[in-house]
Amino acid sequence: MSKRNDDKAKHDHPHDEISHSASLSYYEIMETAVRELLIERQLIGPGEIRRQIEVLDSRNPALGAKVVAHAWLNPDFKERLLKNGRSGCEELGISFYDDTQLIVLENTPEVHNLIVCTLCSCYPRPVLGLPPDWYKLKPFRARAIYEPRAVLAEFGTIIPDDVEIRVSDSTAVIRYLVLPMRPAGTEKFTEEQLASLVTRDSMIGVIPANNPSEKSPK
Repeated sequence: MSKRNDDKAKHDHPHDEISHSASLSYYEIMETAVRELLIERQLIGPGEIRRQIEVLDSRNPALGAKVVAHAWLNPDFKERLLKNGRSGCEELGISFYDDTQLIVLENTPEVHNLIVCTLCSCYPRPVLGLPPDWYKLKPFRARAIYEPRAVLAEFGTIIPDDVEIRVSDSTAVIRYLVLPMRPAGTEKFTEEQLASLVTRDSMIGVIPANNPSEKSPK
């Protein structure tokens, strides 16, 4: 008899159904207690948390890409966006569900912007959705401050020595969005085509916007 059959013979008796029995963590207990207290005090409704989660799930980098592409095509909008990022986004129907301010930083041939949050993972979620895992890692949060050029090189972004790198540290009330440089050869691109070149990472500042394919847009 094989070892597998021997094991089966030794366990030829019923078992209790496998179930998850791990105890709740401290933070899970606190979250439940605070949520129940807020509902009991009628500060929030039972469905409010669910609705907020649905709002968070509806946000993704396509919203930020829409903002960037619109700025590339409309100088007046770009000027307003750089002056007040939040109101600029709201012009395009992008709502903010918190009290954070948004500062949009423009990359130029002379200046490259990089966004980080050294304390935790503050991030422009209303326009980009959830942050990538690497953005929350302590090595990135620390090294982006003291050796940003080396960090960018690890993403494949080589910044010339004569280009200034500015690192902006997000806070609980102030978030940043990078307006990457418009790629060359996109003069005939539509707004939708331009938006397809804008990635999440380019709006954090770790890479430039994608270069267009050699094929001309239809």
